[in-house]
Amino acid sequence: MFEVEERLLPLLLCFLCHFVSLVKIPLTKVKTMRKTLSEKPMLNNFLKEHAYRLYQISSPGSNITIHPPPQPRNVMDLMYIGNITIGSPPQQFRVVFDTGSSDLWVPSVFCSSPVCYTHTTFKHLESSTYRHTNKPFQITYGSGRVKGYLAYDTIRIGRLVSTGQPFGLSLEEYGFDGLPFDGVLGLNHPNMSIIRAIPIFDNLKKQGAVSEPVFAFYLSKCRTNSSVLMLGGVDKAYYKGQLNWVPLSRVGDWRVNMNRISMKGKIIGCSGGCEALVDTGTSLIQGPTRMVTNIQRLIGATPQGFQHYVSCFTINTLPSIIFTINGIDYPVPARAYILKDSRGHCFSTFQGDTEEDNNSETWILGDVFLWLYFSVYDQGNDRIGLAPAV
Repeated sequence: MFEVEERLLPLLLCFLCHFVSLVKIPLTKVKTMRKTLSEKPMLNNFLKEHAYRLYQISSPGSNITIHPPPQPRNVMDLMYIGNITIGSPPQQFRVVFDTGSSDLWVPSVFCSSPVCYTHTTFKHLESSTYRHTNKPFQITYGSGRVKGYLAYDTIRIGRLVSTGQPFGLSLEEYGFDGLPFDGVLGLNHPNMSIIRAIPIFDNLKKQGAVSEPVFAFYLSKCRTNSSVLMLGGVDKAYYKGQLNWVPLSRVGDWRVNMNRISMKGKIIGCSGGCEALVDTGTSLIQGPTRMVTNIQRLIGATPQGFQHYVSCFTINTLPSIIFTINGIDYPVPARAYILKDSRGHCFSTFQGDTEEDNNSETWILGDVFLWLYFSVYDQGNDRIGLAPAV
């Protein structure tokens, strides 16, 4: 009997190791700016004043990056936030876990901007593990920006602990008024860091806190508190079938090659192949303005201010729009790409991107796409895994 147990012990230990290594962080789908403002004639004015993006488009080699003012990434429709703690003893913050950026920042207690008074601020004097630097950083997001300095402290995500983690403390913030998060935690690669600091997931790998260089997202459209970020592994209970692995089109960024976008057998975008960024920090599906305008026409969406609206009766008759990635079709049905606002009006979740480059075609697959498809980000093998979400 002892020999059997001894023989099975390595397998048991391996199983326990895998079980312990996977950490799940609950994500909350919060009430969005659309739902808050659409009840009043304020939405278009807000969008004009606070259009910004978190996705870096300029050289990460400088500590200042400029973002032209395209449409907002997060405030439009939905947002998923989770909790982290910083310092010893820990201070809790609500952050957006963003695969489109690499840096972590939260407001400093010395932040002088009015918006900081509505968010949790970090009290560095209360942390015994805090280390100060005089290194400044600034990130500009269209008409919004964050300005502050780099610091180091102990940061916890669930039971994962990153010691000596570099992060930004904001002293000034503009364009984040009314948003239900304190800061942003970037999950992109180190080369995309604007503040030139090692991202927290890379630090967790370096310190041996995660056994696998893998994280994954399950984003639920309907259930407020069922979304999850997984760190260090994957729970198969959250997706159906097998993961389809897609190699990154450029190492160091969570983007892949996409074959085409089609509807009813006809190509409507990405006809010669293009790139797609899989981005948890973006609410909508973004693409070149010319292509998106054509899609709006095909689905009968008419512009009203910044948005395109359709008759709600067409949701059951509009066809799926199919994104073909690495030879696999990923259908997005009308019930996913058409949403209803608090007034009962239905709008398209496709968004034109004013950064359109005539030399390339890039799409951003945000939460609208990720509702349908469980996504895995494998840094060890430079690939993304996709499978239908449960």
